[in-house]
Parts: sequence; structure tokens; C-alpha cells
Amino acid sequence: MQADTISAIATAIGEGGIGIIRISGDQALTIAEKIFKPRKYKSLREVRSHQAAYGVIVRPGTDIVIDEVLCLPMYGPHSYTREDVVEIHCHGGVMPLKEILALTFEQGARLAEPGEFTKRAFLNGRLDLSQAQAVMDIIQSKTEASLRLAEGHLAGRFSEKIQSLRHSILEMIAHLEASIDFPEDDIEDLATDEACNKIMEIRAILGQMLATAKTGRILREGLETAIIGKPNVGKSSLLNALLQENRAIVTDIPGTTRDSIEEYVDIGGIPLKIIDTAGIRKTEDLVEKIGVDKARDYVNRASLVLAMFDFSREISVEDEEILQLIKDKQALILLNKTDLAGKFELARMKSLAGQHRVIEISAFAEKGLDALTEAIQAIVYDNGIQPEGCFVNSVRQVEILRQTELHLAAAAKTIENTLSADFIVIDLRSAWEKLGEITGDTVGEDIIDQIFSQFCIGK
Repeated sequence: MQADTISAIATAIGEGGIGIIRISGDQALTIAEKIFKPRKYKSLREVRSHQAAYGVIVRPGTDIVIDEVLCLPMYGPHSYTREDVVEIHCHGGVMPLKEILALTFEQGARLAEPGEFTKRAFLNGRLDLSQAQAVMDIIQSKTEASLRLAEGHLAGRFSEKIQSLRHSILEMIAHLEASIDFPEDDIEDLATDEACNKIMEIRAILGQMLATAKTGRILREGLETAIIGKPNVGKSSLLNALLQENRAIVTDIPGTTRDSIEEYVDIGGIPLKIIDTAGIRKTEDLVEKIGVDKARDYVNRASLVLAMFDFSREISVEDEEILQLIKDKQALILLNKTDLAGKFELARMKSLAGQHRVIEISAFAEKGLDALTEAIQAIVYDNGIQPEGCFVNSVRQVEILRQTELHLAAAAKTIENTLSADFIVIDLRSAWEKLGEITGDTVGEDIIDQIFSQFCIGK
């Protein structure tokens, strides 16, 4: 309930320079006053909004000092939640944070639910639902591009586009309803013709937005990418080169990598969830065989496969089997070890590669990695790079836009069948309401609860 005053640790648990406890609600200042003793002021209420005061946290009724802190009051509605908010900035150890949080509970606050601070910001009108979801996307962003995408949504650029479409649909509804209410003015045909043209325009815009969904989701969630190849072709060397650290063991002994290694890596602003797999070959070693089976499984799961081949050796039966394995997958073929004397049949490989692009690299010398980056960017941005704030970036948004388009298609069909304006309005109102679920204007409480339950406590 929003009548409650809530409190939570707003920073990651662990040792650090600073930890923050956030309190929000009508009693936030009262609770903070009971445990915070400022050095310069008689009371926390003398401190101006958004101005930090130095002091100590004490156990009420005693002189026991818990920690030296900065206390920052922010008076509603000029705060994150539009309620009175107090932030206590203490030392970042586990014990100071837990002790101070417990004191806020003793004075009347309750532990905030996951995402409850942002939920209150949404319910109090500071953020719409798309912007609220962008808060979590900012926290979880893994590259500069994914951060810009989330910031664009938080700034409201995506919401503005949605609201503009809803406004256009509402205008159509108003014109059609006017033609129903005033049949003597003989404006129904004109309103219907205008609606038909406008529906076509909006459906085209929705199509453009849906076309960004793949890129948006990749920037938000990462592109699952598997590095595969037979043993000792340089898979681990490539992973280390991309990460710029020695994450995987590299030796000349085939079969060194027996299990899969997963890491996130920033490739030209694109977050890749990259998996270095065991070398694919026939083996009697039970442990290595398990690794090979997992490698094959990752090929089926991955959205992108980087298939590596040794440029210094001739094409083998195992190489041909790997090419067959990726035949129907989105893949790039990497010819590694180009810094060594080449025995590779390049023309034959390009023939076997089919539609897959072939890139020559040297993971050891870190050559050809720019070409690899460009190839991955071309795959992700296959519709051209657009302003990040306009990308559709979640399954929920995709489904809402898809259903909105279906309602508009139904409205167009109703017009084509020359049915009355009443029936057109029904379909248009369904589209208008469905589109409002993105910003939260027409969404149910159960959906709101489900969305914010995915947030971390303290945000």
C-alpha cells in the first residue's frame, strides 16, 4: 500500500566506499529524524531539499553511534517517487547497512518490495510504464549502445511515439463518432475515407517499429553466440582476444577446453553472450565427449555461431561435419591462424560456406577482428541503425504492437466491407486501448505487479 513508508538498501550488498539506504513515504522524514543526528542543524527538517547534511546514525534512546553518514532529504513531489524521500549515505560494509536498515524498520518503515520505489514513481505519474521498465534496463545494460537504448526509453522518446499514435487513433474515433451523432451533416463517408488512409499510415509505422524488435532485444539482452570448431583451431584464443584478458586456457594440446565458458563481451557496442565450447571431434574420453555434446547443443541454441577453422591446415572431414552442422544457422566462418603458412583450400571453403560470410583472422595476432566486428554489426543492425530510443526492446512490447496492428487490420477490413462507422470505432478503440498498455495508461494492476516484481529491491 502506498500509505506505508518503505525502506530498503539501494546499493549492491558487499564491501564498498558508500552504501545507501532509501526511505520513501509520508513518514520518511520523521523516521530519519529519530535515528539521524546532524552536526550542523538541530533537526533534519532544517535541511533544504536535495541538500546533504553530515551527522551520525544513533540508536534511539542511547548515545550509541552506528556510523558517520550523509543524510539527503528530498521533499515530494520533487523526488524520485514524488513522495518525501530520505537517503542515508553510510559506509558500504554489510553491517552498517543492515544495522541502519533495521533501525528504520523499528521506527515504522517496512521493507520495500522489489521495484516498489519505481512502482510508486509510476503510480504517482512521474514515469510511464515504458520509462519505468527502462530504469531496470539502465541498471542491467552491458554496453554503451544498450545504455543509450535504455536512456532513450527513460527520456520518453519511445513513449512519445506511442502517445502520438494513440492520439491519431483517438482523432479517428472522434471523427467517426461525430458522423454517427450527426448523420444529417453527411460526413460519414468523408470520416471513413480519412480513417482508411490514417489506418494505412499507422500500420506502416507499426511495421517499422516491429522491424527494430530483433535489434532492440539484442541490445537489451545480448546476442547468444557460440564459438565452435575442432580442437586447437584457436577458439579460446579468440575469446581471450575479444575479452582482452586470459580467460580461457590456451595450449597446443588438443582438447584443452572440455567444458563451455560463458562471458559477456562488448563487440562494437553490441553485448555478446559468448560461449567458448569444447573442440568438436570423435573421442573416447568420457569427459571430453560430454563437452563435445554440449558444444553441439549450444550450436542449436545460439542465435549466432562463430565457426572457426585452422588456415594452416587442410580442410578435414571434421571441418566438413562442422559446416554441415551450421548449414541452417546464422553463422560467420572464421579462418584463423592466417599469420602462419597457409595450407587451406580457400576457394573450396568459400564454396562449402554457402551463404555464410568468410572472414580471415589471426586471434593470436589480433588481426581481422575489426572485420568480425563489422560483420556482427551488419547482422544485428540489418534494418539500419536508428535512434536508440525508438527501438522496441521487449517481448511484451512486440506482442502489444502486434495485437494493435491486428485490431487496425480488422478496422481496415470493416471499412472494406462497407460496414457502419460504429463497427469501425469498436476496432479502433481496441487498438487505442491495446497501445496504451505500453505506457501503462490502460494496463491492469496484475500486469503492473508482475512487471515491477522483476526489479531488484531498493529500486
